[in-house]
Amino acid sequence: RFPGDKFQAVANSLEAHDKMVEAGYMLPFLGAIGTFELYSLWLLFKGWEQEVNRDAGDFFLGKQFLPKEPEKEKDMRLKELENGRLAMFAFSGIVTQAAITGKTWPFF
Repeated sequence: RFPGDKFQAVANSLEAHDKMVEAGYMLPFLGAIGTFELYSLWLLFKGWEQEVNRDAGDFFLGKQFLPKEPEKEKDMRLKELENGRLAMFAFSGIVTQAAITGKTWPFF
């Protein structure tokens, strides 16, 4: 739970989302995600016109952190993909449990 009295009266995780939307706290997140999606769309059109050569999921961010050896780079990309999938699966489990039980997370 978030600290502060205004966050303690929320019954469960799904209600917390609705309260955050009502209070306007989610608007900056929507703006950031919208900006990233517009950048993604721009890259899609540039790739369609053959102006930009990139791999799927490559947004030209963070390449300096990848290993320089091709085999290690391939291994790191696979690890990143698998960890992202695991995180999405875990989050979907949290949301499903919150919807089924009506309790806050963590559920103990």
